[in-house]
Amino acid sequence: MKRNTTKKLLLLSLIFVAFLVTNNPVKAQFLSSSDSAFKAGTPNSGRLWGYAFGDYAYKGHADSLSRGGSNQYTGIPQTRTTFQFRRIYLGYDYNISKKFSAELLLAAEDNFPAGNPPSSSSPSGDELLNNKLTFYIKLMNIRWKNIWKGTDLVVGQVGTPAFPAITEKVWSYRSVERTIADIRRTPSYDMGAALQGTFDPSTKNFGYDLMLANGSSAKPEGDNFKWLYGDIYAYVADKKLVFDLYADYERLNWTPTWHHARSMVKGFIAFNSSATEKSMNPGSGFTIGVEGFVNNLKNDLFAAKIAGGTDTLTNAASGLSMYIHGDIVPDKLRFFARLDIYNPMNKVDNNTYSGYKGNTGNYNDNSYASAAGDETYKQTFITAGLDFKPTARVHFMPNIWYNAYSSQLANSNKDHDMVFRITFFYAFGKNYDNGGF
Repeated sequence: MKRNTTKKLLLLSLIFVAFLVTNNPVKAQFLSSSDSAFKAGTPNSGRLWGYAFGDYAYKGHADSLSRGGSNQYTGIPQTRTTFQFRRIYLGYDYNISKKFSAELLLAAEDNFPAGNPPSSSSPSGDELLNNKLTFYIKLMNIRWKNIWKGTDLVVGQVGTPAFPAITEKVWSYRSVERTIADIRRTPSYDMGAALQGTFDPSTKNFGYDLMLANGSSAKPEGDNFKWLYGDIYAYVADKKLVFDLYADYERLNWTPTWHHARSMVKGFIAFNSSATEKSMNPGSGFTIGVEGFVNNLKNDLFAAKIAGGTDTLTNAASGLSMYIHGDIVPDKLRFFARLDIYNPMNKVDNNTYSGYKGNTGNYNDNSYASAAGDETYKQTFITAGLDFKPTARVHFMPNIWYNAYSSQLANSNKDHDMVFRITFFYAFGKNYDNGGF
């Protein structure tokens, strides 16, 4: 069923694009791919765009317990080599009028370990039953511009306030790895309604992004609880310095005996040397950034007591990401390096409890091996590499990908995954560099 639906979706999309290009020869030159006409808000104008990134990767070392279920290399055997697309985007943006615009984005993303799905008999990630990669609808929304001065209303499947608009763009290397909040699968897009605005429309130095959505990304809503997102930001020093504060909240289960919820608070600060009064430019000069979060998981952790019985605890997962990237040869060669530290739980007490089970996805251990039932392990992620740009919107990036695991239980077990990669990225029809959300 999914296979037939996907084929129909792709066929209809191609027919729609072909119709736009061929229906009116005069308008076709900008209906299909004019970035400048679309940005100007010209009615009945649009742009076809896309990008892709992937790697040639070699697994130099494999964690003995297959931990780190949220990363793309969990469970991949040592010495495995692979050519792999990790993302393919095909998008179309359209100005209905000066006040209204629409956005469509099809995505094919490998969000499970390449060649090692949980079960060869069932689909995983964005794969069909035969394990081939397929497109899905990631974004589909309508934007009402300046519903009041400086604020747009966006309805449909929309990029969330979590990280796509600022923190991921300043990190600038989504083609290498997700931001630290994205690694834990805080939604980058969701079905709902958002207000995106600035407090100073003339300079756009101070702004906000509020959203109410399902909390299920591209999947249909499965409960009555909604995800509330909020973000405020400030650019100072001619936009060279940015401050960003994000928070969200969602109830997960709410019964008389179990009030289960999650709420994240995340802060971000970054400096970009090439910024001007118009905007930051993290693709040139040098950029340094720090991002950290605490996710409070109310009544989320079941802890097995040594003396017998189980306690339900409120847990707090935390993460800190620090990175730097900059020019070696301007417009040709850059470097990047990043360090992440992640702690899944702050309630480990080896004198009282013998084991723990988390109840919120991506904050518990969803590895393909059970890791001996241990969900307490901390993670340290490191990546570093070079970015060679032979021309605009084309990048080749040799890099290392390293993730270490360290249990907080008394029988501490330390190990790591190490991958050596040559990552490639290219884009067309839109000024993307190194991959957005």
